[in-house]
Amino acid sequence: LGMFSELKFPVPWGHVAAKAWGPSEGHPVLCLHGWLDNANTFDKLIPLLPRDCYYVAMDFSGHGLSSHRPAGSPYHFLDYVSDVRRVAAALRWRRFTLMGHSMGGSVAGMFCFLYPEMVDKLILLENLGFLLAPEDTEAWLKSKRMVIDRLLSLEAKQQTPKARSPEAALQRLLEANRHLTAEGGAILLQRGATETPAG
Repeated sequence: LGMFSELKFPVPWGHVAAKAWGPSEGHPVLCLHGWLDNANTFDKLIPLLPRDCYYVAMDFSGHGLSSHRPAGSPYHFLDYVSDVRRVAAALRWRRFTLMGHSMGGSVAGMFCFLYPEMVDKLILLENLGFLLAPEDTEAWLKSKRMVIDRLLSLEAKQQTPKARSPEAALQRLLEANRHLTAEGGAILLQRGATETPAG
């Protein structure tokens, strides 16, 4: 398990980088590093673990070889949970083991709380996981999972914007906003549309 391969997963702001050890058909284990750390955290540990697993250690966005989020964008734990979902989807993993160190343990615990059906085991290294007051659990779970699922659904559906004539663009805007007048729509389109060679 000393040999590893480099992986890259596309995300809207660039890519998430990862390293992988073991047979790709082995039991999937996703490894999450700690604060100001990267996937190399697991370099000395992975060779000591069972050889029948496929270990993927990802670099969180802004860490290691992963792309940084756009300037001015925050790095919240929930954003890292979304990154874990993106990587699991790219790997086509429906159920896997999560191993998290320090901050990665908090992200892993939060992921397990939001997507328990996807995790068969949780391994925490120097972390307590994710704790939430019992009275807040249901509302938090419902709202956060909905946010992540909607975001990933929108990303999956992204298409190249359609080019329209100015008239067609105005018609489309008026159909979507019945309260607008044609004059008001034309004013909004002056700053709300971009002219391209195609329309």
